[in-house]
Amino acid sequence: MAQITSQVSGWKAFRVFLEMIKFEHSIFALPYAMIAMIWASPSGWPGWRVFLIILLAMVTCRTAAMTFNRIADRDIDAVNDRTKMRAIPAGLLSLRTTNLYFYASMILFVFAAASLNSVTLILSPIALFVTIFYSKTKRFTWLCHFWLGLSLGIAPSAAWIAVTGHLTWTPIFLTMAVLFWTAGFDIIYALQDEDFDRENTLHSIPAKFGKVRGLTISRISHVLAIIFLVAAFPPAQVGGIGWIAPLFAAGMLTYEQSLVKPNDLSKVNFAFFTLNGCISIGVFLFVLADRLVRR
Repeated sequence: MAQITSQVSGWKAFRVFLEMIKFEHSIFALPYAMIAMIWASPSGWPGWRVFLIILLAMVTCRTAAMTFNRIADRDIDAVNDRTKMRAIPAGLLSLRTTNLYFYASMILFVFAAASLNSVTLILSPIALFVTIFYSKTKRFTWLCHFWLGLSLGIAPSAAWIAVTGHLTWTPIFLTMAVLFWTAGFDIIYALQDEDFDRENTLHSIPAKFGKVRGLTISRISHVLAIIFLVAAFPPAQVGGIGWIAPLFAAGMLTYEQSLVKPNDLSKVNFAFFTLNGCISIGVFLFVLADRLVRR
């Protein structure tokens, strides 16, 4: 059982909440949404209003999904040595307080969607369902990693729709790139819980296929991510600097995969957060630099 500690309140509770949902992990999908926003805007900039609303929508949608994940998994987290000190099982945040954050995030997301255009408002329940339902998928399918990939992957398509009101192949390919990139690194992260998942009838690729084949599936996913990332780049809008982005991502993913071995998971956390955060920011900066140079 998790060690029970005193509940926190006020500003400290909010800081604990941000830590609980790993707010800093918003950096994974957000840069790809910004790339789609740049490409969808004729001038490369949709204006401060649209930018800030897209930012609000992306952050609140992810916050709602992660909060639901912590609520849904609280009993599982309480018996897993790796997660038993998370805020809810450890007693730092009450279920009532966490639910308040969850509903507030959903309301803010729908408000942001409604502030963009009618299409984003209509699609907002679908976006919430896709991102929130991920927490349930590990209970019945080892394909849960790809559902998580879709949860992050819809960010660039959503940003494109926010600017233009419709979809084209460019954001769809970018969505697929993010989907397979996310699934690949989530499989790596799940290697830590292979035995726990099997013992508790939870589904994951490592629990289903083992570490060796799990890493193989992760590597195939990352190859597909690069293929779709290259396919997403619109030749008419990307110059020489922009094309460095997929090369940078490919190099970083190769390095990431080299760090993790079936019998050595000591660098999983570095591979999971640090490198993937660098990939997102790096790809975005190359695209942004290319757009600024080409203006």
